[in-house]
Amino acid sequence: MTMAPTEHWANVRDLRMRYLDWQGDGFPILALHGLASSAHWYDIVAPLLRDRYRIVAPDQRGHGQTTQASDGYGWHSVASDAVGLLDLLGIEKAIVFGHSWGGNVAVATAAHYPKRVAALVMMDGGFFSPQMIPGATWEAFSQRLSPRDVSGTRAEFLARMQSQLAMCWNDEIERIVQTMVYEEDRQIYDILRPQNQAQVIRAMWDDPASDAWHRIECPSMIVPAGPSADRANTDFALSRRRMVNLAAENIPNCRVHWIPETIHDIGYHKPRELADAILAFLDDIE
Repeated sequence: MTMAPTEHWANVRDLRMRYLDWQGDGFPILALHGLASSAHWYDIVAPLLRDRYRIVAPDQRGHGQTTQASDGYGWHSVASDAVGLLDLLGIEKAIVFGHSWGGNVAVATAAHYPKRVAALVMMDGGFFSPQMIPGATWEAFSQRLSPRDVSGTRAEFLARMQSQLAMCWNDEIERIVQTMVYEEDRQIYDILRPQNQAQVIRAMWDDPASDAWHRIECPSMIVPAGPSADRANTDFALSRRRMVNLAAENIPNCRVHWIPETIHDIGYHKPRELADAILAFLDDIE
């Protein structure tokens, strides 16, 4: 059996949605990527799970090769995109994964469509609420989540990414990160358009994930990225730990599994540890 997924297209709501399918024989997993990312974020970790599960990963609205919709980036809409794909595939119930912003989409899916979600796994996402930051303002929050710097040529972009991901950079990650950008006039840009990212950020501020936690009915696990030892007591690390603890306290039937000394993109850096944590959780709830 090949480790590569098959590529498919589906008409989901107002989208021409592209998705990857690691066609294992087991229970289905819907795997949702993060902001300005793509379905290929799961290329490394999905093969570690496919012996026991079928993993379906879409390019979400405005991302990857899916339609660049001009609106529809609120939580109910993106959750409806996810469930629309399940409907098309004839999947009545799925385990839902979400990385980063995808964790928030996964929370929204479980909250709006509780009968469709068998279990929820939030990978360094889903626990962040901007209003939990003391003195938080919309101006500071929107500035912090403004589009990342992907300017320059392809070579300059890749050099920057290699520096940021030096601890795990390889040819596969180099391929994956290029699925999130496009080239025009020899310059690189995020596929997620700035005006659409602005809608996502507005939804995160106006309708934080924390408002939906209590509506989650399925077993859930948060898998946060643990800081390096030298950063464990920084204000940022302590703030993240408080957020994770608060989410775990307010999401019914939720557990936490920290992956120590890793990065936000856990699936790049420690895919085996991430897969083992997921498999142990799913074994425990079956």
